[in-house]
Amino acid sequence: MPERDGYLPGVPCWVDTSQPDPDAAAAFYRGLFGWQTENTMPPGSEAKYLVARLRGGDVAAISSPPDGAQGPAAWHTYIWVDSAVETAAKVRGAGGNVMAEPFDVFGAGRTAVFADPEGAVFSVWQAREHRGARIVNEPGALNFNGLNTRDVGRAQSFYNAVFGWGTLSLPSGQMWTLPGYGDYLERLTPGLRAMTAQFGAPGFEDVVAAIIPIAGDDSATPAHWNVTFGTDDADTAAERTADLGGEVLVPPSDGPFVRLTVLRDPQGATFTASKFVPENKDLA
Repeated sequence: MPERDGYLPGVPCWVDTSQPDPDAAAAFYRGLFGWQTENTMPPGSEAKYLVARLRGGDVAAISSPPDGAQGPAAWHTYIWVDSAVETAAKVRGAGGNVMAEPFDVFGAGRTAVFADPEGAVFSVWQAREHRGARIVNEPGALNFNGLNTRDVGRAQSFYNAVFGWGTLSLPSGQMWTLPGYGDYLERLTPGLRAMTAQFGAPGFEDVVAAIIPIAGDDSATPAHWNVTFGTDDADTAAERTADLGGEVLVPPSDGPFVRLTVLRDPQGATFTASKFVPENKDLA
């Protein structure tokens, strides 16, 4: 995949994780994904923001918890926008909550933190110097984001109002789509539309994220956004996670187009590692 330099408004563009011990988390993910990390906070700052890279390209970050924040470590999804202020107004108008008003992140950009009507938290990114994840859809890089929700209809109304998202039903489930995204990707990777059609997934080129319904009898799982990283071997990723002190929540298993595993790092952040397996396209 070509290296990215920015995203269309409405496309997930970055992920980071807040961890009680960022250095220990960096050691875990270095062992799992081969990341190199660099602390990008100003000299003298007690907080850390460790940007993770592959081949010199930004893929994710590991940070200290925000001041006063409590709770387990977690991965966070950022969505590219032209204006964080305008997006905050849309979030309020659509029934969501503004958890953190738009603020500047040095010269890197501007961000804000929101919650949808069901409580799933996400952030937005109004870019300046930082252009989001440079490397995606490779082993060790961001591969996908998904919204876990109990009320799909309510979520559809909210995210359509805020980002203009539509939906697409595929054998593997429902997806969020952004009109015109496929045209953008086709310019980056000529032949992408033909490839998705060949795999029997027409329209997938417009997909920006997944919709993951939470079972009605699952009262313990809150609505949330999740993160998937690419891997060249889901089974090895699970084994390596256990060796590095993490936990395998869902053992490697096959699904449409993928073999994946759900993992938890030693400080509690949950994520998925997924390998693209074209021959699995017809699996239910």
